[in-house]
Amino acid sequence: MLENPRSPRVRAVAKLTKRSARSETGLFLLEGPQAVREALAYRPEAIVELFATPSALERHVDLRAAAAAAGIEVAYATEAVLDAMADTVTPQGVVAVARQFPTSVRDVFAAGPRLVAICEEVRDPGNLGTIIRAADAAGADAVVLTGRTVDPYNPKVVRATTGSLFHVPVSLGGELADVAAAARAAGLRVVAADVKGEDLLAARAAGDLARPTAWLFGNEARGLTAEALVLADGALRLPIYGRAESLNLATAASVCLYESAFALRS
Repeated sequence: MLENPRSPRVRAVAKLTKRSARSETGLFLLEGPQAVREALAYRPEAIVELFATPSALERHVDLRAAAAAAGIEVAYATEAVLDAMADTVTPQGVVAVARQFPTSVRDVFAAGPRLVAICEEVRDPGNLGTIIRAADAAGADAVVLTGRTVDPYNPKVVRATTGSLFHVPVSLGGELADVAAAARAAGLRVVAADVKGEDLLAARAAGDLARPTAWLFGNEARGLTAEALVLADGALRLPIYGRAESLNLATAASVCLYESAFALRS
């Protein structure tokens, strides 16, 4: 039983809330039973350490069974230790350390994708996590992060994906020009989501969304730059019928991805 919140082992885990520690070690933090459950189901080989309180394992018997099946030993810890490790106030009695597993841009487009989300300069962790989750739900083949987009292994991003980080390939660190060229070479049309674009409903009626598409989403505050828009094959906007000034980025991205998902399956 780990009981000392100030022990070197606990501090090493807690450091993973910082990007510098994640970059140095290639590891990241998982908090809560849902994130750990998805990791055990889809990427058990990525888990390095698993910590839990005895009461949490009593509540989540499936986690103990999944860990045993994967040959992963559970280290018992007190609530105080888990609180010291975690980024959240209430980690729900389960914390894990996992290896990062980014996918290369080359591999993303070599797989013959039909629907991809490209995030350029997306800085809010909650937005990026929700976009990854929406891409997973819409059946997208990958999410590609370009520019200074937030680290997908940031604890807030990981939590916002609710496990989808383990379902859909995520590529990071690419330059937008290179990614757009790779998408086009793979037969995808690069479509920017932009308030000055053409009406999405017209594109839907014309059947444009039934083509393999790489949606391009920009920064929450300023959107896509003129230089970024030039790299797209076209731009579409979502109509607003009420009095809202605009849509949240993650909400707009979810609608765009689902529009393509519906069209590709119709």
